[in-house]
Amino acid sequence: MTVDPDSMTGATPMPQPQCTLTGRRRMTLGLPKCDAGSEHRFPLTPEAVQSLTDRGFTVVIEEGAAACIHYTDEAYTRAGAHITDRGRTLECDIVIHLTPLAVCDIRRLRRGAMLLTLSNFNRPQAAEVVRSLLERHVLNIAIDLITDDRGNHPFADILAEISGRAAMVMATSMLADPVHNKGILIGGIAGVIPCEVVVLGSDISAIAAARSALGLGATVRMFDGDVYRLRRAVRDLNGGVIGSSIHPHALENALRTADIVISTDLQGCPVVVEQSGEEIMKKGVLIFDLSPEPGKVFPSMPQIDLAAVKSGEIPTGESSYYSRRPQRRVCFVNASGTVPRTAAMALSDTFITMLDEIAGDEASSRMINLTPGLQGAALTFLGRVVNERVARLVHLRYTDIRILLTLS
Repeated sequence: MTVDPDSMTGATPMPQPQCTLTGRRRMTLGLPKCDAGSEHRFPLTPEAVQSLTDRGFTVVIEEGAAACIHYTDEAYTRAGAHITDRGRTLECDIVIHLTPLAVCDIRRLRRGAMLLTLSNFNRPQAAEVVRSLLERHVLNIAIDLITDDRGNHPFADILAEISGRAAMVMATSMLADPVHNKGILIGGIAGVIPCEVVVLGSDISAIAAARSALGLGATVRMFDGDVYRLRRAVRDLNGGVIGSSIHPHALENALRTADIVISTDLQGCPVVVEQSGEEIMKKGVLIFDLSPEPGKVFPSMPQIDLAAVKSGEIPTGESSYYSRRPQRRVCFVNASGTVPRTAAMALSDTFITMLDEIAGDEASSRMINLTPGLQGAALTFLGRVVNERVARLVHLRYTDIRILLTLS
């Protein structure tokens, strides 16, 4: 307040800058390095980190954590992140780690922290992992189970689309290998019969794989027991595929001549190809399982994790076309893990959207109330198992999360 000495009428208030304090602490986001042998995906790019720091997050990253997607620590530092050791990343309010954390890491989480992972229902040491999460009162959210306002699964859908595209890229490379396979192109050559691709299912990953195969000139047959979903898929592909409901004889004939078989999530229309069904397929056929829980369609086939194959190496053994010794076929899984940088860029956009919604909410329970799509994705909350499947898996009592939210 200032006073005019030439005026006797009193004081005149003048605007002055004033510092204010917000009482809200910046929410911390920890990104530890994934120590799983075949997992090369990292959840956030430097651009995504920049966006989150601008929104008020403090992002803490373990040193060298993003080397698997060819980003340096300096790139994240320029984006506003803090590079530190693993322990500091595990002490944050929110921790993102796509694969299940080890029990020793879970015990280092802050009590009541939020842990964002994939569902990984077949996780090793499941009972011990879940009990450790309950002891720390960790809110474990399975990102692939999160739904939006329209019932879509934004994280699961983007990973499914990547898997479909990546599977066809890998199949193209494998078939073109003249040593371990046939040394052929999928199609598109005048006068040469194109390869045949059989797609089981018609979800997002199936459509992505079929679209890639059609672009390469292949003949594509798509099977699904859900005729309405199959019809939508065929329309989405502009009628380029041969759609069929799952008739045993039609499917058997398609498998006999297939060069590539893509199995996806059939959602209530199960198909099981036993070992006798494997024997009718061509020598050198490539089989990919893109479903969230592989192994149901081809239960007798050994699985090869594509992300575990070293760069430049084409998987051999059962898939070798010129093998003199008769060997069983294999099923390739984890196709999206072969393109981790693409996965990081796609996941980043989805993480920004989700985390932006909770930037102003410090309490996990408030955040759950504001975003109903997260309720069905919660596995553990306030020391209780809130997912029925997890409860059955570890033989613990299931608690409806809505009850806990009402009481909290």
